[in-house]
Amino acid sequence: MGDDSGESGRDKGGDGSCGAMGGGGDWDVEGGGGWGTNEELIISILAHRNAAQRKSIRQTYAETYEEDLLKALDKELTNDFERVVKLWTLDPAERDAFLANEATKKWTSSNQVLVEIACARSPQELLLARQAYHAHFKKSLEEDVAHHTTGDFRKLLVPLVSSYRYDGDEVNMTLAKTEAKILHENILKKAYSHEDLIRILATRSKAQINATLNHYKNEFGQDINKDLKADPKDEFLAILRATVKCLTCPEKYFEKVLRLAINKRGTDEGGLTRVVVTRAEVDMQVIKEVFHRRNTVSLDHAIAKDTGGDYEKMLLALTGHDDA
Repeated sequence: MGDDSGESGRDKGGDGSCGAMGGGGDWDVEGGGGWGTNEELIISILAHRNAAQRKSIRQTYAETYEEDLLKALDKELTNDFERVVKLWTLDPAERDAFLANEATKKWTSSNQVLVEIACARSPQELLLARQAYHAHFKKSLEEDVAHHTTGDFRKLLVPLVSSYRYDGDEVNMTLAKTEAKILHENILKKAYSHEDLIRILATRSKAQINATLNHYKNEFGQDINKDLKADPKDEFLAILRATVKCLTCPEKYFEKVLRLAINKRGTDEGGLTRVVVTRAEVDMQVIKEVFHRRNTVSLDHAIAKDTGGDYEKMLLALTGHDDA
């Protein structure tokens, strides 16, 4: 998925038995076991490998050094650089499981990470994340979401993370018109957590939701997210708007997360790291285009201005700025 130019650097090395792994060569740092704290080597090897290659690297590292690469990284690296490298090294489904677990344990009503995982992934990716969650944490994602959330947030988030949507392009236009009306009626009544509104957002395919929301705008004269801004301080409405954006235009949603993360007084490294790592192999080039149009500076320039050191180098490698 995504623009090929965003993955060019990560495709070097073919089937995963890339030069960095051949004969133990680049694996040995000053003759010692593992990579030590050679940050440049870590960036040059990991940042330019796709998910399958990174998985192969982890397996080979474990066989060579009898230690999980993630544990080795944990011992050798620190702070934001450690987090971006470890998140990137994880299998995408494992990563989503970890981020979801972190989001449930630190749940606040302004946390939109669960919406990202439930709505900005494909149905198959969400299913794999749920399976990884089950394997790692010995309980279901929906069980933890139900336990840690309350009220309207629970009513929305449990069905979202439990969903397995149809992933095709077939659209029922009659249904789109009917459900656009249902959405509009509930929003007019401020029944934002009505079961029909949640059912539509949590179960319909992305193609069907797009058709429904296009009809909503044509019929009622305004984008649904503008109607969901009745109270800008209402955090449940913010979660609903995030749900709509992640389902219909994820690149705009993630551009905003990046913009807010970088423009805050003191960079929000958590949001910046999460978006770069989770979208690097998906739609990063599209996000970069949206960011540049919206902010008149490139994402790479904004990252370079707001971060530094090995953390900056890793982020820029993942955004495709440096494919060397």
